[in-house]
Amino acid sequence: MKEDLVIILAVVVGLFIVIEVALRSLFGFGNPLIYIADEKIGYLLAPNQQTRRYGNRIEINQYSMRGEAIQELSVPATLRVLLLGDSIANGGWWTDQNNTISSLLQHSLALTYTRNFNQIQVLNASANSWGPRNELAYLQKFGSFNAQVVILLINTDDLFATAPTSLPVGRDRNYPDRKPPLALVEVFERYIKKPKLIPELEAVQKESGDRVGVNLEAISKIQALTRASNSHFLLVITPLLREVSPLEPRDYEIKARQHLSEFTQNYQISYIDFLPIFNSSKNPKTLYHDHIHLNLQGNQLVNEVIEQKLRELLALG
Repeated sequence: MKEDLVIILAVVVGLFIVIEVALRSLFGFGNPLIYIADEKIGYLLAPNQQTRRYGNRIEINQYSMRGEAIQELSVPATLRVLLLGDSIANGGWWTDQNNTISSLLQHSLALTYTRNFNQIQVLNASANSWGPRNELAYLQKFGSFNAQVVILLINTDDLFATAPTSLPVGRDRNYPDRKPPLALVEVFERYIKKPKLIPELEAVQKESGDRVGVNLEAISKIQALTRASNSHFLLVITPLLREVSPLEPRDYEIKARQHLSEFTQNYQISYIDFLPIFNSSKNPKTLYHDHIHLNLQGNQLVNEVIEQKLRELLALG
């Protein structure tokens, strides 16, 4: 009887170890990106961390950017672009480090303008669910890192973004503040365990008033900070999949986009709206990872259009 129990126990332990190792090596569970709270920004990806999720490499530098470590001040003859954004700019777990919009843009610029500059860097300051007010607070805290161009990449949902808050950090399973003891624990907490509601967060998400107007005001402040540092400012917006033909957008989204278009004209902001560009694609669905986030093909298209706009802004031949 004892021998049977020992054999059963050994099999169970062995199976546990195999599953744990597989979850870590194949999917990256057990080593999620962790977040830190910030009074003004709301939250940031914790600095100086690396992981792989589903085989995709993710690196966060000392300034909570998705990318390798950088010097705060650029060296002479450097072309530096600062990309601010949410999960679309960040790329998330579904995008390898080399396939983010910032990495693609840096590679494209380096291929064309190596003779013009000793170094080309596209910095990526972004985090899931950031809105214009989070991105403004990041710029106010860290500055623009001597970037010649600051790009704010938003999507239609960001026009309705609520005020920055640190409430999700350590309480929402998508914003962990520590590593789990086991990969199996992360899988259980992320996919099996019923998430706990955060009542205070629900109150924040019901923010009343003119959210679109407040977020446009934040964008105007980003533009002002950019101009104060003698940099160019470029505003870019990508559509939700339901906005792209033959699907139908919501009435409030149409009105918000019209408001945004008028705003960019009034403030003389360089502006790229990808809605007509995506609409001209033969099959817009092939540009998306899901209903909002872009896949590699979508990132490549965004990169191509932004690169062309940067040539105009910087008067590069």
